[in-house]
Amino acid sequence: MGKKGISRREFLKGTAASALGVAALGLLGGCAAEEKPAAEPCPTPEALANDWLGQEPQIEASSIKETLETEVLIVGAGTGGMFAACSAAENGAKVLVVEKYPTGGGIRDDLGAINSRYQKEWGTQIDKFDYITEMTHIANGHLDQRLVKLFCEESGETIDWYGDRLAERGVELWHEAGGDDPDDRYKHFPTGHSPRWTGSDDGNGNPLNGNIVLTDYALQHGVEFRYQTTMIKLTKEKDRVTGIIAKDAEENYIQIKASKGVIVCTGGYSLNYDMLQALQPENVAMVGRNGSIPGASGDGIKACIWAGGKFDETHSMMMFDRAALKVDAKPGIDQLKKGESGFFWMGSQPFLKVNQDGERFFNESGTYEGILHSDEFQKDHCHYTLFDGDWTEYVQEFKTHGCSRLIPFPNNADPNIPYQVIAEGMLPGLVKDGFVQQADTIEELAEKLGLPKETLTATVERYNELYDKGVDEDFGKEAHRMSALRTAPFYGAKNCGYILCTMDGIQIDLNMNAVDTEGNAIPGLYVVGNDSGAYFSATYPNLSTGAACGRTVTFGRRTGRIAAEQENA
Repeated sequence: MGKKGISRREFLKGTAASALGVAALGLLGGCAAEEKPAAEPCPTPEALANDWLGQEPQIEASSIKETLETEVLIVGAGTGGMFAACSAAENGAKVLVVEKYPTGGGIRDDLGAINSRYQKEWGTQIDKFDYITEMTHIANGHLDQRLVKLFCEESGETIDWYGDRLAERGVELWHEAGGDDPDDRYKHFPTGHSPRWTGSDDGNGNPLNGNIVLTDYALQHGVEFRYQTTMIKLTKEKDRVTGIIAKDAEENYIQIKASKGVIVCTGGYSLNYDMLQALQPENVAMVGRNGSIPGASGDGIKACIWAGGKFDETHSMMMFDRAALKVDAKPGIDQLKKGESGFFWMGSQPFLKVNQDGERFFNESGTYEGILHSDEFQKDHCHYTLFDGDWTEYVQEFKTHGCSRLIPFPNNADPNIPYQVIAEGMLPGLVKDGFVQQADTIEELAEKLGLPKETLTATVERYNELYDKGVDEDFGKEAHRMSALRTAPFYGAKNCGYILCTMDGIQIDLNMNAVDTEGNAIPGLYVVGNDSGAYFSATYPNLSTGAACGRTVTFGRRTGRIAAEQENA
């Protein structure tokens, strides 16, 4: 290490919020290895760590073309924002919602909850302390258990409220029940709820969706909306957040004052590749497709940090094993920017999966992200999913949970995508586009995938042998999750991760207030959804269906009420 170098230990101690991780270590190490002239000093750890953050914009008062006033201001008209808006209005507040796009961001289906009336009707019982314990295990302890407990206690009522709003529009909400999986090795919580949109419309023959339902409800309760309005920064007076400065569709600056509080819910930063590469290089290396909601560019998180908010110190994203790449492609930032991948919904099925050497290496019945994190130890940071012409029979026996399920749930709730849709359209399309390979023999499939023929053939023979025995002696997969590969045609895909959202954000307290770096609440600033933190880490708990969306709507509804109850500042 040169005279101007810095030890790894010193760097880690000095890096704010662990913000740059491995990427920053590489940059700093390269700089420290050389003797730089005085005119070009090595960047400090703090500068490297916050490079993605930039400086808070400074906007002159003379640039403000319009000033608006409200009581509760909500930034973002997506899942969290709409629940917050409706709740704040129900509790008597004057509410304004600003959204950067011409329309709202949509309301997610698959909403998690505990003790909803739908679960009670089916007989689903979930012990909240069992749930808190499992969530803590999954996050490696990097969460605030009080927030998970709060979700357990308030999510049921929130889902019941949403069910009432749907029923007013003739839409049924269904609990995605469990109970047909007594032998599953991995613990599952049947928390999911999804609307059955089939046959419903907005009254004018147009398909109905959650955003229409809640926007109409919000308008009926006096909520105002300003679309094509982008938050630039939060405003503060002393220690209190008092509103925002934004830009309208004509690029004019407007100031919006909020006497009761600002609720930030802009969707996280999963479309900001500078932030992803800086904060989560290990995760970026194993993803090849981005399915994030529009607007998830980190604007809300950065604005909160500029206002003094504390960013989570561990960084993670929700990624499912549902991206298929061309055989010569590799996951990573470059692949994400190209946008060349197949939407491989079948990737989450527990079919045989092998590495680039043609060898099995993982229990395929695990969580969506389990095998993706294991890809860190495989060539190209990916794996290959293989199945045969009888796959439609096998998926009916797998009885997977949540959105990966391809058959109706035990109570007849619909799957997100039934296997018939995949068989009739999705799979043939993936084959046609070259994201799934189809062959008449395993040897031919190996050649098309670039895998060693002899090794792959031996792996398939061993797997078929285990299927016949009904016991997975090699990795312990449940018998009902096994499937043979004997019937042509044979299929294979180079499989990697698919980004849904980021899971780290601004830390909050039980009142949904953002907290500062000392852990104290920032008056007037609330954070909801993927912009908020202290709840997830390491990996997403996909065996609790709708855990993220359920938290978002539950805390969005709570935040709207709390903000509405505040005294005007």
